[in-house]
Amino acid sequence: MKAENVQDEFTVQKKKFRFMRLMGYFKPFVPLLLISVVLAFLVNAAILAKPYIIKLVIDDYIVESNYDMHSIWLLGLFYFLMVFLGSGLGYLQTNILTYVGQKIMFNIRNQIFEHIQKMSMSFFDKNSTGRILTRVTNDVEALNELFSGVMVDLIRNIIMLAGIIIMMFSLDARLALVSISCVPIIAAIMVVYRIAARKNFVRMKGLLAKINGFLAENISGMKLVQIFNREKEKYEELRKLDGEYFKCSLREVVLNSFSRPVVDIVNNLTIAVLVIFCVGRILEGSLEIGVLFAFIAYIKQFFEPISEISEKYTAIQSAIVSSERIFDVLDKQDTQENMICGKETGRFRGRIEFENVWFAYEGEGWVLKDVNFSINPGETVAFVGATGSGKTTIISLMMRFYDIQKGRILIDGRDIREYRLKDLRRQITVVLQDIFLFAGDIRSNIRLNNISISDEDIENAARYVSADSFIESLPGKYDEEVKERGCTFSAGQKQLLSFVRAVAFNPAVLVLDEATASIDTSTEQAIQEAMSKISRDRTSVIIAHRLSTIRNADKILVMYKGRIRETGKHDELMELGGLYCRLYRAQTET
Repeated sequence: MKAENVQDEFTVQKKKFRFMRLMGYFKPFVPLLLISVVLAFLVNAAILAKPYIIKLVIDDYIVESNYDMHSIWLLGLFYFLMVFLGSGLGYLQTNILTYVGQKIMFNIRNQIFEHIQKMSMSFFDKNSTGRILTRVTNDVEALNELFSGVMVDLIRNIIMLAGIIIMMFSLDARLALVSISCVPIIAAIMVVYRIAARKNFVRMKGLLAKINGFLAENISGMKLVQIFNREKEKYEELRKLDGEYFKCSLREVVLNSFSRPVVDIVNNLTIAVLVIFCVGRILEGSLEIGVLFAFIAYIKQFFEPISEISEKYTAIQSAIVSSERIFDVLDKQDTQENMICGKETGRFRGRIEFENVWFAYEGEGWVLKDVNFSINPGETVAFVGATGSGKTTIISLMMRFYDIQKGRILIDGRDIREYRLKDLRRQITVVLQDIFLFAGDIRSNIRLNNISISDEDIENAARYVSADSFIESLPGKYDEEVKERGCTFSAGQKQLLSFVRAVAFNPAVLVLDEATASIDTSTEQAIQEAMSKISRDRTSVIIAHRLSTIRNADKILVMYKGRIRETGKHDELMELGGLYCRLYRAQTET
């Protein structure tokens, strides 16, 4: 039991810390917040003054049959002034707090995206796209409502409650105690609501992440779904997930809509008790009618912010749950890459060495086992082997997407862990088989916001890989629109654009990860001619599926179950009659 109490206390302290951390985003805007607090005081003072003005009119003029119209007109003018002042200053306060809230959201959204960009590949391996998108979109949007909407009302309502209590006690202490006797009832209702709402919110957020992940995955893979005629089955999967989310959403609406009617009931009961309590005092002349009127008005005003706070509790609860999920991502420092720590370097000569390298993605499920090889500057080296033999993993390790468990990887005689990661990746360009193109135009997809790459560099690179003819044939040429993922281009055209991008960045090491797999024969011949020119001044590493494309490689390394089994040139390996020979003949004889 003691252990459970300690755990509960730890959980409470953790939540408090996260809430204070969330409030820390207000720090840069303290001057504006102070202005808004001052405005809130002025707005609430104007609102609280209105019932008191009516009280003066009733007790000093109507009840006393004092028809001093000049004074009554002055009080009426003062009442109108309070209305105008309250509305105008309230509008100004709302704008200030809304600006602060939107600016905070701008900072949080950029902070989390910048943080995710620095995550290692292991983070993306363990977290689905939908889950990450939920953090950046839905969870951040929940905070948006907190900072931009809830905080506007929360500050004003808290000050309003304090002001009403002060005004009531200044008028009559006994009536004030009767009026606030409802607070314990409201507090009990809020505690019960909080427990039920939080459990529901946690489940809702989890289901929303699953739905986003399901939609992202299935929209990306819609072609496959249609090929195998799985539309109905996938629809049923979503329907089941959406049904669970619908139940949680309905429960949220029920809980949220339950709070205001309960508060209204308590409000009216309090007014009824107050009237009963005051009747005797009014009849005996110890209480003025205007004071009762003012108290009734103040009680209505007292419950209005309570109702708003209870309604906003849904947004507050959602924001706290979302903030926990956002901070869970922001606090993942162990999976974040440090891009600027390490030694700076000039352009690589391109010598690559693997010394007794062992690597596993999880535990001791070794993907690479005691791998040793060396690549000299300017060499073109190809890796071949069956699926799962570890070819692509070698590329990921060279780029330091993952760190090895045993051994060393050297570039130009220095362990790659000593290099500044930014410099390392700037000098190694990888062309993948699955090409990703961003929405925009051809130039922006080749340049990728690298202002050092000129339009002339782009056009020269396109000519280098024989992509200029197809680009020039487009209506917009290099300014041709590229839609999401390059859906309007063929696989071969996208592959050519990836080659242009690689050449434009002028890397010291060029890596082709089965990059010619989607290119037709005529295009392949053009690529081979371009590759012979590109490879003259840089080290080239090829992960090959089509063995016909690597016949002229300086060295071919044959991998099998995470080990290098054969090394040599094409002719040497064919004479050896081993794995490579069998793979090559299997392709050429079909």
